[in-house]
Amino acid sequence: MPLRNRLRLLAISGLALFTVSASLPPAAADGPRSHRPSGGGLSATIRYTEYGIPHILAKDYASLGFGNGWAQAADQVCILADGFVTLRGERSRYFGPDAAPDGSLSSATKNLSSDLYFRGVRESRTLEKLLRTPAPAGQSRDVRELERGWAAGYNAWLAQNRIKDPACRGADWVRPVTALDVVARVYAFSVLSGQGRGIDGITGAQPPAKAAEVPEVPSPDDAADAARRLLSTQNADMGSNAVAFRGDTTAGGRGLLLGNPHYPWQGGRRFWQSQQTIPGELNVAGGSLLGAPTMSIGHNPNIAWSHTVATGVPLNLHQLTLDPADPTVYLVDGRPERMTKRTVSVPVKGGGAVTRTQWSTRYGPVFTSLGAGLPLPWTTTTAYALNDPNSVNLRFADAGLGLSRARSTSDIAATLRRTQGLPWVNTIAADSSGHSFFSQSQVLPRITDELAERCSTELGRATYPSAGLAVLDGSRSDCAPGSDRDAVQPGIFGPGRMPTVKDAPYVENSNDSAWLTNAAAPLTGYERVFGTIGTQRSMRTRGAVEDMSAMAAKGRLTVADLQRQQFANRAPAGDLVAGDLAAACAALPGGSAVGSDGVAVDVSAACDVLRHWDRKVDTGSRGALLFDRFWRRTTATVPGAELWKVPFSPADPVGTPNTLNTSAPGVATALADTVAELRAAGIALDAPLGRHQSVERNGKRIPIGGGTESLGIWNKTEPLWDAAAGGYREVSGGSSYIQAVGWDGSGCPVARTLLTYSQSSDPGSAHYSDQTELYSAERWVTSRFCERDILRSPVLRVVRVHERR
Repeated sequence: MPLRNRLRLLAISGLALFTVSASLPPAAADGPRSHRPSGGGLSATIRYTEYGIPHILAKDYASLGFGNGWAQAADQVCILADGFVTLRGERSRYFGPDAAPDGSLSSATKNLSSDLYFRGVRESRTLEKLLRTPAPAGQSRDVRELERGWAAGYNAWLAQNRIKDPACRGADWVRPVTALDVVARVYAFSVLSGQGRGIDGITGAQPPAKAAEVPEVPSPDDAADAARRLLSTQNADMGSNAVAFRGDTTAGGRGLLLGNPHYPWQGGRRFWQSQQTIPGELNVAGGSLLGAPTMSIGHNPNIAWSHTVATGVPLNLHQLTLDPADPTVYLVDGRPERMTKRTVSVPVKGGGAVTRTQWSTRYGPVFTSLGAGLPLPWTTTTAYALNDPNSVNLRFADAGLGLSRARSTSDIAATLRRTQGLPWVNTIAADSSGHSFFSQSQVLPRITDELAERCSTELGRATYPSAGLAVLDGSRSDCAPGSDRDAVQPGIFGPGRMPTVKDAPYVENSNDSAWLTNAAAPLTGYERVFGTIGTQRSMRTRGAVEDMSAMAAKGRLTVADLQRQQFANRAPAGDLVAGDLAAACAALPGGSAVGSDGVAVDVSAACDVLRHWDRKVDTGSRGALLFDRFWRRTTATVPGAELWKVPFSPADPVGTPNTLNTSAPGVATALADTVAELRAAGIALDAPLGRHQSVERNGKRIPIGGGTESLGIWNKTEPLWDAAAGGYREVSGGSSYIQAVGWDGSGCPVARTLLTYSQSSDPGSAHYSDQTELYSAERWVTSRFCERDILRSPVLRVVRVHERR
């Protein structure tokens, strides 16, 4: 490290420590003491400001990783430890083979299948092989140092602190970790939408017995429907909105970014908020996925970026033609190839072990299902292999580090070109010079439309147009995915093929394809595997495009405008439907409708409630809950072709479909069922939403605004219904780490943030629900990014953390 940077680090650390000792009140000064490192080893300085946000200061990447691992453990040790049990393949040993993991690291439905998969990854030494790959195809030295430091920081926290969180206090499964455990978490994030979707099918795949009955195979049409449901970003537990505005739409001529990722509120895919600084080298603030050594989304002095879950399908299938004499031999160009066999044993609770054989091919592992709705049986003539190019991709963390170091949207584009490491997200960014940027830079199998046309099996001819899932003829070597010259690994698209929009007045994504990134200039020309063109958009995309195009046209935008958009809580479905529904309700003979059970229900009181609803999902909105429950039923039971009088038109993708078909039989039925449901639960039809949409934290009910996917709400909330308990009593996912970022020329970014579920999952922490209460009140955290602002925090607490040797 240059002398100048070392001196600056010492000066900053010394000033911070002096400020704390001189200015904090006694109660604050009695917190964790500052320490000097002893005996060498890694160390970092952590400055905590409001809401428990740590600002981690270190001299190099290993030390920064150390501070990061320490601070994450302090807030989330139980969730992190549970994840490491998963990654070591030990869930069955501690929790039993039939229990279900939390789903944060894979789709496995039982601990046993999760263990068989992750233990198989470890025993095959997959991670070690990938770590031997030099950058750019493999990880950089800086990321390796961050991972090494993160493991050391986590372990140091365990060694020097007593766990108080009841979720894992005294648990024998909370153990020190290695750098390889941290790498395993990066790997799990990378394959989450590829092999991670098929773990039950991978670990359960066994050759058929000779006399076995031929299992039923879904028809191509049924398989296409199942694949479409499985791969839809609108049905996933992760989503997001993000928008970046160009400088000529803003008040100061600089860029603006609003990031609103939709992630689970519980478990190992939560975000965790921090600032990470190596003087003269790195200075970035934002949200990291738990256990990740780099920032996932955030901002630095010059750029801000966010991600949205993309529509690209990061896997494909190969249909194998088997040797009639041996179902573990498949044919390629008429020549037999034997499958690779690996035996994996998993210890289980109570003693003993379960042993299974896993099978693989040149294309990837053999598997027998892609979710419960898409069985792919292994017969004496046919089997299926799963190709996931992210199973040889550890560049996920390098992409995050490169984005953190970028100084412009041009740097962001260069980072994406160099690392090619993002498996399942788009990137939206803005910079202080006024540029906007969007790119669907994903690691995707190089499935061109031409290849799919030439090589799809009968099943693939149904699933590829419908869902982007290619099923290729595995008996032909010329049907393997091709390679692009600018790709860092074989079999994937190079950066020159990625859908990208630069410097549009706005760029926006709400988990639909790249087509309407800017509705005034639709993006076309990409392959089907990236997503659709000219198809119906989700209600959330339609509402977002309406809002963003109006904001860009208005101009002179500021961070305050982004804050207002986040909590506008407009329900586009309500704007389209509620008026017609209220009129149809008032016209019902006798004010009644027949429910699905054949019983007539007096719905007359609902008519006025719907008419006077403000078309929002604020906590005080009356009628929002009634419409929410009605709309969920209606969209689930009334076919899309019958729901609207005006169908979708590619010529008007934002305005169509529209006009509720109130004469469709299911509409009145859904209204009757909704009124009956709310009355049976003792819920008034005009009750304020927040009275029946809330979360409980330490015995206190916190009202939550926002709404579900089908309503089209920007501020997405996916609550859990419990009629017996009085409505929505918990939130499974939705808005998570929110950031509104701009620049005013002062040298410090203008940033407002919110971590909706708060920084710690420990009920005893002071930061278990403090930001959740802010979120309920639609208030924000003012980012303390520049050094002067950190040191001015009235609650500043400085902790010097180090290894004990």
